[in-house]
Order: sequence, then structure tokens, then C-alpha cells
Amino acid sequence: MSQKKAVITGITGQDGSYLAEFLLAKGYEVCGMVRRSSSVTKTRLESIYQDPTLGNTKLLLEYGDLADGLSLRRLLTKVQPDEIYNLAAQSHVRISFDQVEYTADVTGTGVLRLLEAMRDYAETTGKAPRFYQASSSEMFGSSPPPQSECTPFHPRSPYGVAKVSAFWNTVNHREAYGLHCSNGILFNHESERRGENFVTRKITRAAGRIKAGLQNKLVLGNLDAKRDWGHARDFVEAMWLMLQQEKPDDYVVATGEAHSIREFLDEAFGLLGLDWHRYVTSDPYYYRAAEVDHLLGDSGKARKQLGWTPKISFKELVKRMVEYDLDLAEREAHALNYTKARS
Repeated sequence: MSQKKAVITGITGQDGSYLAEFLLAKGYEVCGMVRRSSSVTKTRLESIYQDPTLGNTKLLLEYGDLADGLSLRRLLTKVQPDEIYNLAAQSHVRISFDQVEYTADVTGTGVLRLLEAMRDYAETTGKAPRFYQASSSEMFGSSPPPQSECTPFHPRSPYGVAKVSAFWNTVNHREAYGLHCSNGILFNHESERRGENFVTRKITRAAGRIKAGLQNKLVLGNLDAKRDWGHARDFVEAMWLMLQQEKPDDYVVATGEAHSIREFLDEAFGLLGLDWHRYVTSDPYYYRAAEVDHLLGDSGKARKQLGWTPKISFKELVKRMVEYDLDLAEREAHALNYTKARS
């Protein structure tokens, strides 16, 4: 059997880096799509990326952009993938209220461009890649929990609206053109690689810096919002499992447990012997224009049909993030003290 090839959009992000590691361990050749910029951040890929000019590598990076349909067609023609994992998006919910059109174009219409590029490639070559679309629990918005594949969508942000558009375009390409297209409706998944402007990483980063004496205050938004948090490493396995099925379908991927921001604070600061009430304040500035109060996923279908189960608990997730960010803060403090001593 020939070696499989996969394209991952958004490979430099949290999910993309974990998925790349997972697929490489499975023996895949992986091509990551990156946007053209003055500097492509490869921090999350450091352990697996090798400059192709230095020798053979199973991980390559190619330029492409969800805002540029021609670049997507060129990429697929060049790589000739067996599987496509679309993880690229403007993925920050709060920022989507400030960048409404950009979010709609990239997170929504960008997926349609990629689907059309794949359809053209399949019709031209007779080879139809399998397609995974990273859908989101934010599509459910204010629909009451627990949310499953049967729950109506009621998005409460430009990000959620764009994801709904992408979801239905994925379904339409599956039903209209017979393509193997699946949606993974992923609930919140975090890790040590989460961007620092997301609330969970804000919390663990601040906790570590406060413990190291580098920070004394953290300002957040709605502390009562509840989310179903898992670890990104568990969730990328579900992505892969979807594309190994004979028939494409849509699946909720979630832990089945919901915790509030206050509970996350309790756990994170508690691990360091800190009382978060002394350091954390809530400011309406950080509230969303339309809040999503409670997301709790019912992943029964994925567990039954894919054989998927999350392995990393909520407490273990928070522990890993806190330990990582405490180490980072301690190294920052050491570097700062060293600089002061030399000045």
C-alpha cells in the first residue's frame, strides 16, 4: 500500500501541530499550508519540522490562503493529497466581533473555496481526497445543553455564523457531489500550545507569572460561562478517525463534562497554592456582544461509531498547562534577574 499524503491547513496552530505529529507517527507524508508573510511562525512545529533543503523530510510547508482560491487549486495539484484537514480560520470568537467581514470571508467562504478546489481537482484527476472540516461548538450558541448532532444551531457570534456556513457547504458538497466530506463539531479543546489570547491560556499563563513574581493582576470577562474542555491531542485522533470511515458523516467531539471559568481558575491557581480572588477581576469590556452561557457536548455517536474516547481529564489538562506555564514564567524570571544583575 502506498504512503498516504495529507494536507493540513492551519498547521502552525495548536490543532495543526498535534495533527501533524499524529499523522507522521502513522507514516503519512504531510504538507502544511501556510499563509505568505514576512516570517512564518513554526514554534509549534519545532520538534517535527526540518528544512527540506537539509535533506528528506515527510513534513513540508507550502504557501496557500483560504482567501485565494487559485492558490488552493495549485496546492492540491502539486501535493495530490489523499486527505485534507481544514483547520485554518480566524478562530478567536471575541475578535470576530471586531473583524466581522474578515471572519466571514476566511472562516466561512474560505472553506467553500477549498471545497471547490477539491471538487475541481477530483473532476480533473479522477482522484477524490477525503475532506475534514473543523466545525465548532460555537455553532450551537444559545441552544440548551447537552448539544449533539441533532441540536439546532443558534450561533451567537460572527465566528459561529461563519462556521455554520462552512458546515452546510461541507454537507452540500458531500450530498451534491458524492465527496467524502465530514464535519467534526469540536467542543473546546486546549493544551500547552494554546494561543495566549484564549481564556484558558490567559489563566495558566497569568497563574505562572504571578507565582514567579512577574505579574499581580489578571482581567477576564464572563466568569460564569461554562465550557466542555478537553485536550487537543485527544481531539485530533477523532479528526483522523472520521476520514477512515467508509462513509462520511458529522460528529460531535466532546468530553461530556462542563466547567465554568471560575472552576478553571480554582483548579489552575489552586495547583500553585494561590487564591485567584486576590488577583482576578472581571471587566465588561471583555464580554461578548452576545454571550454563550453553557456548552456541553454529547459525543455518544463518535464514541460508538468511531470508537473514540478522550484520555486526558479536565484536571490533567489544567495541570499540564499550569506546569508548562510555570516553567515558562520561571525561565522568564531567571532571564530578567540575570539581565538586572549584569546592568
